[in-house]
Amino acid sequence: MSRSSWSRQLKIVSLVILSVVLLSPAASAGDEKSEAAASASRLYEVKDGNKVDAATLQGWKTWRALACERCHGAAQEGMVGPSLIDSMKRLSKAEFHDRLMKGSPEKGMPPFSGSDMVNKNWEGLYGYLKGRSDGAIEPGRLTAIEQN
Repeated sequence: MSRSSWSRQLKIVSLVILSVVLLSPAASAGDEKSEAAASASRLYEVKDGNKVDAATLQGWKTWRALACERCHGAAQEGMVGPSLIDSMKRLSKAEFHDRLMKGSPEKGMPPFSGSDMVNKNWEGLYGYLKGRSDGAIEPGRLTAIEQN
């Protein structure tokens, strides 16, 4: 094989490798976005802005029963307590659970680890608040999605 032939093949291989490297981050970023969207859609199901799946409805009922709106506002936009619309964009499910169960006594939020309702419905509550934060669930009264 001549030197120029070898050099040409090396350039082709280099271009192929460079193309793969340059295209991989874009592809994986797209995959991450679609995975995040799929993950969010599994947290709650909503139709028409105020009809939700059973778990999310129980989460909303938990929110109402515990009167969380006294501190976080009826639309979760904050009052004495912080805006959950903003906080839920940053909090992971594990961080949410930890904060809910332990509270933030120094900031006035009691721990809810002793509440049977919270222990049974915290994932639905997380889904409800995540749906509000995502803008998929409208503020106000929720009802169940009608099953066909």
